[in-house]
Amino acid sequence: MNFNEIISFLLAGGLLLLGFLLLINPMETNKKGNFYFGLCLLLWSTFWLDEVFNAAHFKNNSYLTIGKGIIQFFTPIAFYLSIKFYTNPTYKLNKDGGRYLILPIIYLFFLLYSFSSSKEIFKILPIILMMGNALLYTVLAYVNIQKHQKNIESVISNKEPVDLHWIKNIIYAIAGSTIIAMLYNAFSNATALNLYMNLFFLAVVYMIAYFSIKQQEVYSQNLNIDEIVNTDDIENEQQKSKLLLNNSELETLKERLLHLIETEKPYLDSELNLVKLADKLSLSTHQLSYVINNGFNENFFQFVNKYKVQKAKELLNNPKYDNYTIVAIGFESGFNSKTAFNTTFKKMTSYTPTEYRKSRSDL
Repeated sequence: MNFNEIISFLLAGGLLLLGFLLLINPMETNKKGNFYFGLCLLLWSTFWLDEVFNAAHFKNNSYLTIGKGIIQFFTPIAFYLSIKFYTNPTYKLNKDGGRYLILPIIYLFFLLYSFSSSKEIFKILPIILMMGNALLYTVLAYVNIQKHQKNIESVISNKEPVDLHWIKNIIYAIAGSTIIAMLYNAFSNATALNLYMNLFFLAVVYMIAYFSIKQQEVYSQNLNIDEIVNTDDIENEQQKSKLLLNNSELETLKERLLHLIETEKPYLDSELNLVKLADKLSLSTHQLSYVINNGFNENFFQFVNKYKVQKAKELLNNPKYDNYTIVAIGFESGFNSKTAFNTTFKKMTSYTPTEYRKSRSDL
C-alpha cells in the first residue's frame, strides 16, 4: 500500500467513523439534521473505494459499478436533506420525498443502458447526470443556508453558534477543489494531483468532524422559524388582519417594549431570543416581530444588539472599567464570545472594541 492509498484509507475510514457518530447522535442535538448529514458522510466515503481497493475490480463488475454509482448519486441529496433539517426541523420529508427519487431513477436507467450500448453518448450521460445532480443540490443547500442566516436574525440575538457558516466553508472548499481538479485534468496528468487532493480532503474531513460534533441545537428553546411569519407572505386576509396593528396599538406596544428594555435590560441575557422577550411582554412572537420590524424598522438581531453595543460603549468609556479585558466587557454587555462581540461592535460602530477604547484614551 503506497502513501496515497494510506491517505485514501484514512479518508474513507474517517468519513465512515464520523458518519456513524452522527447517525447514533450521542448528544441528541439536531436529530434529523445530524442523521442525514451522517448518512451523507457514509455515502461520501464510497468515493475513495476505488483507491482503497482495486479499481479494476469495480470496473470489471457491473453490479458493483451500478451499486457504487447509485450510492454516490444519493450523496448530494443526503447532504441537501441534512441542510433542510438543520435549518427547518419541522420539515416534512413525506410531503415531497418522491421528487428526490426522480433524478436517481433517470440516472439508474442511463447507467444500466450504458453497459449494453456502444454509443459514447450513453457512456457520458451518467457522468453528466452525476455532476449535474451534485451541482444542483449543492446550490440548493447553499441557498438554504443563506436564507437560514437571514431568518435567524428574526429570532435570536446571538447567531454565531447556529449560523452554520462551517457548512458554507465546506461547500467553498469542495467547489474550489473541483475547479482546480477540472483545470488540472484539462492541461495535465491528474494522477499527480491525486495525492494532494486526498490530503486536502483529509483536512476537510477533520474540519467537518470538529464543527459537526461541536454544532449546537440550531432551533432550541422552542424556537420554530415557521412561526415567525412575514405578514407580506400571508394570503388569508383574516389571518393577516390579526397580525396587523393600527398606529395607536403599535405605538403602545413600542412604549411597552422600550420600558422593558430600559428597566429590566433583557438584552444583557446572551441567550435572549424572540420567544423569551415575547413572554416578558405577554405577546405572541408574531406581534413582537411585527412591532420590531414595523415600529423600529429593524429585525430582532439588530434591535437587541443595538442595546448591547450601546452598553459596551458605556463601559469602554467608563474609567472604572479600564482594568476589564475586552472579553469581560463583552460578557458584561450581553455577548457570549469575543468573536461575536468584535464582529457586532465593528459592524455597528466601524471600530473594534479595542480600537474604540484606544480612541478614547487618545483624546
